[in-house]
Parts: sequence; structure tokens; C-alpha cells
Amino acid sequence: QVQLVESGGEWVQPGGSLTLSCVVPESLFSSYTLAWYRQIPREREFVARISRDGTTAYSGAVKGRFSISRDDARKTVHLEMTNLTPEDTAIYYCNSRPAGDTWGQGTQVTVSS
Repeated sequence: QVQLVESGGEWVQPGGSLTLSCVVPESLFSSYTLAWYRQIPREREFVARISRDGTTAYSGAVKGRFSISRDDARKTVHLEMTNLTPEDTAIYYCNSRPAGDTWGQGTQVTVSS
């Protein structure tokens, strides 16, 4: 069974920065484009993706502020988030792109003063 483990979320003030990490099973890491999503009250939305060749893409809401990367040795995907706003408050998840059926627990990011 695929197990994704996200970490790094916490409370931060507006304008602050955080880096999230996700440990990805080998079967997923080496075969698929990986992505970060976030759960806002009524939907789970795409945030960023990185393909096996390192090509990245971002949603309009985070482009220029967030950066996705992958650590091949540790089978980990990171999301560096800067200039955070209250609208970035959400539970953040990683998965493949397109997303598989199994999701991790996610990691809570709260941006408030």
C-alpha cells in the first residue's frame, strides 16, 4: 500500500516562510510526476508539481512564492513556501499527478497574525 508522509506544517505569521517535506514510496517516486495539493474548506486544489526530469509547474495562486523540489536520494519532495498569506492556510498533501486514491495525513499550515 502506498504510504505518503507529509511534515513541516505549523503556524506562521503573514509574510513568513515554511518548507514542507513528503517522504514518497519508491514505487511512486521513480515512476510519476509528484505534486503538492492543499485542502481548503470545500475542495482539494493543486498547488505545484515536479516531473521526473525536474520540470515544475505551479498554480496561479502560488507562482513566484512557492518552489517545489525533489531529493532523489531521500525519495522526498519538498515545497518551499515564502511570503505566506492567510489564504495559504490549509492542510497540505503530496501525491502523484494525477493523484492516486491513497492520501497521507497531510500537514497543517496556518498563516495568521
